Amino acid sequence: MRVSPTAASRGISELEKKLGVTLLRRTTRSVGLTSEGALYLERCRRILDDLDDADRALRGHNFKPHGDFRVTASFAFGRKHVLPILIGLLRKYPMLNVELSLDDRIVRLVEEGLDVAVRIAVLTDSPLHAVRIGTVRRVLVASPAYLKAHGEPTEISHLHKHKPIMFDSSTPNMEWRFAAQGRFAIRGQTRLTTNDAEFAVDAAINGIGIARVFSYQVIEHLKKKRLKYVLKNQEPPEVPVNLVFQGIRRRSPNLSAFIVATQEYFRDRNLS
Repeated sequence: MRVSPTAASRGISELEKKLGVTLLRRTTRSVGLTSEGALYLERCRRILDDLDDADRALRGHNFKPHGDFRVTASFAFGRKHVLPILIGLLRKYPMLNVELSLDDRIVRLVEEGLDVAVRIAVLTDSPLHAVRIGTVRRVLVASPAYLKAHGEPTEISHLHKHKPIMFDSSTPNMEWRFAAQGRFAIRGQTRLTTNDAEFAVDAAINGIGIARVFSYQVIEHLKKKRLKYVLKNQEPPEVPVNLVFQGIRRRSPNLSAFIVATQEYFRDRNLS
């Protein structure tokens, strides 16, 4: 916008003085929105979206997806499933620009200026809206060669004789949880720890140990018998996959097109 940092800071300070609230929380390391700032930003974006829709209606653009659209998803799921959906939308709508942010942390939609997040988790109460697109399972897998050499666990307690491969994003509190409150402490047991799901899967295929990952990450390897399920009868409940967004964004042509494309993409695909 060709506005200097000094001028932008002065403008924000004047706005805060006019409104009588603090919009930005400033520290020596970062600047973030306050709760009042997040609410104000949400309302302002809604107004700008309405103006944009009004302009497009008068120009006869029929509300087709256009402009910037910001999406976030986990690394593995985003690469495997979200990217193909977005490529399809980009081919279909030449006026659409997409920013895909891959991150395994839970992002804050409003504060980080995102339109929609693909989340694999049981959602807590939130003012955000959600559309479920499927479910996945947390599964244990190992290579046939590993199981032949080290034995195949038939009970959770048998895992103490094995060295797990820990994919830390799916291992809260350093433990594996199973059905009926069954648990296995990972601490002190691991042979390999990684923050990349594909690396954990590759390590399991190569016989390093037993890995816990999401079902969609190993479907093809199971079909080709590179991997086998371990303790399948002890799996915890399925985990929902949702599109999460602000309610006021539901009317956006970009978000509506993404929701429809995502639902169509997963209609005939089994994630679990």
